[in-house]
Amino acid sequence: MKIRLSAIFIAAGFLLLLAALGLFFHNEKIQEDAAKASENLMPQIVEAIKIEQENPRKPEAVPPEGKKMISVGIDGQNYIGFIGIPALEIELPVMEDWDYEKLKIAPCRYSGSVYTDDFVVMAHNYKKHFGKLSQLVSGDAVTFTNMEGETTRYEVVSAEVLPENAVEEMTSGDFDLTIFTCTYTGESRIAVRCDKISE
Repeated sequence: MKIRLSAIFIAAGFLLLLAALGLFFHNEKIQEDAAKASENLMPQIVEAIKIEQENPRKPEAVPPEGKKMISVGIDGQNYIGFIGIPALEIELPVMEDWDYEKLKIAPCRYSGSVYTDDFVVMAHNYKKHFGKLSQLVSGDAVTFTNMEGETTRYEVVSAEVLPENAVEEMTSGDFDLTIFTCTYTGESRIAVRCDKISE
């Protein structure tokens, strides 16, 4: 009986190990696909910016809530520009709005705008997306280049860990830019706060 129980436990342990390995490689594949998608998009974003600069849109009346961020459709998704974080050696396209499927491709605007100084950008914690946000320190540079080719420069002023459901805290405060991702457990959010650098 003891031998049979031991065999069952060994088999169960082996199956759990296989499941864990399968999950690990599945997650690695998702991260790799996301990294390739963003990498392949960047030349298209740069080309779209060049086209916008060569053929500027007619100025529109500015609505009461302020100037709108221009978006350009690429491969069925709308993009508003790209974010650069030199300390992490990343440049990534940013989608106009977010949902969970879009986050598998690139960072997304969560809320706000460059023009209203309340811009919030989110991404998954993939290694080549926002997985290393916790390494940023005060003074690190962050840039956002819109589809008109205008670059806004920021510097990191603080970082904090917020509960998963702290939506109001994520979007409140006097910060020009917040970039955030979830922790690896998914129970919290790492929020990096940035202020605009005056040119």
